[in-house]
Amino acid sequence: MAFDYKKEYKEFYLPKKKPCLITVPAMNFIAVRGKGDPNEEDGAYKQSIGLLYGIAYTIKMSKMGDHRIEGYFDYVVPPLEGLWWQDGIIGIDYARKEDFEWISMIRLPEFVTEEEFTWAVTEASRKKNTDFSQVEFLTYNEGLCVQCMHIGPYDDEPAVVASMDNFARGQGFVPDMADGRRHHEIYLSDVRKCKPENLKTVIRHPVKPENDSL
Repeated sequence: MAFDYKKEYKEFYLPKKKPCLITVPAMNFIAVRGKGDPNEEDGAYKQSIGLLYGIAYTIKMSKMGDHRIEGYFDYVVPPLEGLWWQDGIIGIDYARKEDFEWISMIRLPEFVTEEEFTWAVTEASRKKNTDFSQVEFLTYNEGLCVQCMHIGPYDDEPAVVASMDNFARGQGFVPDMADGRRHHEIYLSDVRKCKPENLKTVIRHPVKPENDSL
């Protein structure tokens, strides 16, 4: 049976609908950086998703070809994730989607080294006749966070974020968006097949002890 990160690491992918604190270890990702409204038809964000999955499935299906990756095990491709921010503000303003900066990501299995990632980019470029030069190998060390499961439209997220911030402050923590730590979303639903009111999204914010901000 294929290894499923969502099932094996439920603490990261299937939190409850109430905020909780969690420490997230460093993970490696396929990543594409960009700017702009994610809802723009044929925009940069939607194009980035195609690039991510092109590399993800090149790695997953390597077992069918001549290239052998040391330590390979069969697995379910992990869900799409995103880091989001806007210049000049803490957190994000959902009314200014055109000002979004983002990194779209898919988690890599532990056996994928930077060398194997480079092979996958070269192989995908050759097979699909597509430019994958925007795709990068990214290590993201998130650390201490508050997270929550949000069920519903993306535009309803601010209320959940507010409850997360209130919970964190009640525990003696404050948001910490320094050093590249960002508003983080993990998409558990296929937006093409799921009604907006049923969308499942993990929302995660890095935090630090309140006395560290003095």
